[in-house]
Amino acid sequence: MNVVGRVDLAAATGATPWHRASAIAKLLLAALLVLLAVFTRSLPLLLALHLSAWALALSSRLPARIIVAMLGYPLLFAALFALASWDGNAATPLRVLLRPTTACLAAAWLVATTPYPDLFAPVSRLLPARVADGLFITYRALFDLLGRTERLLRALRLRGGLRKRPLATAGETLGTLVLHSFGRSERLYAAMRLRGHSGRICGCRHYAQPGPGDRWVAAAGIGLLTLALLLGGRPGGAP
Repeated sequence: MNVVGRVDLAAATGATPWHRASAIAKLLLAALLVLLAVFTRSLPLLLALHLSAWALALSSRLPARIIVAMLGYPLLFAALFALASWDGNAATPLRVLLRPTTACLAAAWLVATTPYPDLFAPVSRLLPARVADGLFITYRALFDLLGRTERLLRALRLRGGLRKRPLATAGETLGTLVLHSFGRSERLYAAMRLRGHSGRICGCRHYAQPGPGDRWVAAAGIGLLTLALLLGGRPGGAP
């Protein structure tokens, strides 16, 4: 959860050219990178795409240890699948490992350079109003709940509450967090009503407006397409 907080902070406070690009342009670039990595059978192209994804992720100024932590989950499951599906050819497990990690690096770059409201705005247009608003509010409330959990656990450790009756303490802690979440939701709804909430949260409308960093996104997209042409990585093509 600390990783999620660091990524959210980097997206909101970063000052790279990627942060000044429009959200829709970055979404298209990330989709292009993921589609090329998933559908190509060319191992040289897959390696080049993986290195490109690393370059994008590191250029977002996200700490390398955060990127490695985000890679841990897909890498673990991909390694298990690679071992289970190995056919004696070294290229097979390499492809299995490179595809999800490349997609994860692209996602890390995207979420580390795009604030959540801008990233969520185009997606919310496809969802029902209540679902979209619920997801938006839940994401923001998540960090408050995480902070409350950390403070509560710290207080328990300082007062020795984790040494005796650990199961009972865990139940009481969970109950405290549930009550806190209910109280916070009531205060949040009351504040929204006072500020004129009428049933729909108005999402960001500037996610599709061109930004000064769009030329970097366009250059990266042209670079990926050039790699696909030079290395024979047409989707579904021969290795």
